[in-house]
Amino acid sequence: MRTVRQVDAGDLSVGLWDEGPRDGPAVVLLHGFPYDIHAYEAVTDRLVERGCRVLVPFLRGYGSTRFLEADTLRSGEQAVLGADLRALMDALRIESAVLAGYDWGGRAACVVAATWPERCAGLVSCNGYNLLHPPAAMAPDEPANEARYWYQFYLHGERGRRGLEQHRQAMAKLLWQMWSPRWPFTEADFLRSAAAFDNPDFVEVVVHSYRHRYGLVPGDARFLELEAQLLTRPVIQVPTILLDGLADGVAVEPDTRSHARHFARLVRHERVDGVGHNFPQECPSVFAAAVMDLVEAAARE
Repeated sequence: MRTVRQVDAGDLSVGLWDEGPRDGPAVVLLHGFPYDIHAYEAVTDRLVERGCRVLVPFLRGYGSTRFLEADTLRSGEQAVLGADLRALMDALRIESAVLAGYDWGGRAACVVAATWPERCAGLVSCNGYNLLHPPAAMAPDEPANEARYWYQFYLHGERGRRGLEQHRQAMAKLLWQMWSPRWPFTEADFLRSAAAFDNPDFVEVVVHSYRHRYGLVPGDARFLELEAQLLTRPVIQVPTILLDGLADGVAVEPDTRSHARHFARLVRHERVDGVGHNFPQECPSVFAAAVMDLVEAAARE
């Protein structure tokens, strides 16, 4: 059984797995909503076997991660996710690491890769260029695409906030089923991750995330400059591997080849049939292989 350690970093006491040799090449694996670090169990095993130091943190609002101050805004905006990741690397004295993630975690990795490229030895990103662009968020899409985002619109109102508070496990399980229709996860698989949603800040962080990206609530004022930088849609300059699960039930564009223009050093783009939104847990072999390819490439530079 893995041990979760706590590390004070920035605004947070971060709970994380810290596995493998301390002098091995560093890898940070970042989960999405509504998932947790258990999405990376099999990936972590593969990378540790190859000599990597593997860090898998609970994002803010999940698991044992806690805010250090009661009055810190429970923001879920993209800038703070990236700042959290950078702060964790600072706290652990990791100058550079291969960053890999999906959903919220992929967004955090993309923020660091885009704005502090010296901290990112390589990037594995599911669903392509994960940076949000709130000024364009109110432009309507085709109804079939809008329907995929029902949970976001639900959380824009007080009914949705109360619904998530009262039914967080049921809502998360429904999203798992909708987003990964060909993944035969078990009840034990779900419950292992669902414990992370009991975090006292989970609802506030999630609601803020899905309101901020539509311009409905202000973000953390400390990160306005970083948010403004992200709005310029910066090209990511680090070596990147993109992964898409072609059975992803939430991705409006499950094949993100058009995102290539946002990556100056795109190594490859893999599209895998039958894989849904939770790519590392559904297809750990492909995910781990992508990470190792970037680890080995960084070692040759």
